Amino acid sequence: MNRPMWLGAAALAVCACAAIGNASGVKAAGAPAGIDENEYHVLAPIESGNLLLFPVIRANGKLPGATPFLTLDEGIRSGQVEVTEAGRVQGLIRPRGDAKRWPGVRPGGDQVNTLVLVNNSEKPLLLLAGEIVTGGKQDRVIAKDRIVPPGSDPIDLSVFCIEPGRWVESSATFGATAKLPAESFMVQPTVRQQAMVAKNQQQVWDSVNGSIAQMEMAPPAPSAPGSAMSAPVPLNTTSYAKAMQNGAISAKVDEAAAPVMKSREQVLARLKQEQAVGVVVAVRGELVWADLFTDTDLLSRYWAKLVRSYAAESLTEGEEHAAPTVADAQQFLNAPHNGMETSEGEVGVYRFSELNTDGTDTFVLESLLPGANYDVHISRVKLRGELRRPRPGIAY
Repeated sequence: MNRPMWLGAAALAVCACAAIGNASGVKAAGAPAGIDENEYHVLAPIESGNLLLFPVIRANGKLPGATPFLTLDEGIRSGQVEVTEAGRVQGLIRPRGDAKRWPGVRPGGDQVNTLVLVNNSEKPLLLLAGEIVTGGKQDRVIAKDRIVPPGSDPIDLSVFCIEPGRWVESSATFGATAKLPAESFMVQPTVRQQAMVAKNQQQVWDSVNGSIAQMEMAPPAPSAPGSAMSAPVPLNTTSYAKAMQNGAISAKVDEAAAPVMKSREQVLARLKQEQAVGVVVAVRGELVWADLFTDTDLLSRYWAKLVRSYAAESLTEGEEHAAPTVADAQQFLNAPHNGMETSEGEVGVYRFSELNTDGTDTFVLESLLPGANYDVHISRVKLRGELRRPRPGIAY
């Protein structure tokens, strides 16, 4: 398997645990390494308001073929994936064997940073950090990438609350953020960074509050109701999901993403023609994020919600930078690392690795499933703003 060089020369031993919160090991990285420039190539960008999206292709053009994965939105909409509060786990248990033990699921009542998920489909379920599930006692965001095997028993799903202030059940189970894929969304990079890197609930709440406040202050979309008003209209909600579903905010996000979303089919056709597997993202000229997938199909299935998350980020205030070049985006993707590496996962299912540096963090989700042994999703994050990383071995 041709793995990106940013993972370092040595692989970590994976821990046989179903609970995603248990790291299998921590190590100091060896000599600085980066993505082999012969592995991924960056193409000319697609411009959308304050966004520049640089498509990324595999230089050798080799793709693994059709991937077997089911997405969270697809699973929830079809009813094959169920998510509920931890206290309701009994209702998800299959009547077979020992019904009193469920690997990876802690007994007890409802918990802010824990949900229970069951995959009843015949496909492995792919979960990405930043995806939102709404309902239960609070809206939550997925904290880490992972793979859930088909027909699995309930698993303990690591999440963060993105709705401070509510602890009253709105529904017994959780749903997708929208019925249509084009309207679905993830949290924007500012919030996603806090969940993935800081792994701290208070920092996630702070970033949610800050993002909502800045989206309120953003100029209204020209076509939005009340767009002639100069003063922002308070949203009166602490929920990131509800803020994004607000008509005025949704119109702002749509306007920011319009050049891409209005020609979505043409853009996707271009990406498929180029066999793009990901994008490097610049907001106001600053390179801030990269999302890479194993193939073009997975990128296209996440495209709408990713673009909306990037567009939401472009609504927040920030310093303007000169537009980056293709070479700049390639350098961001290839930047070496010389920090710590942690890894966790489930034997025979997946491994999730995080590589720390002073300026960026890299996250790699590797499938260990038979016939699908490859890197499924890679995120590279530029560390911005106030960020406090958890120390290895310290529970947060």
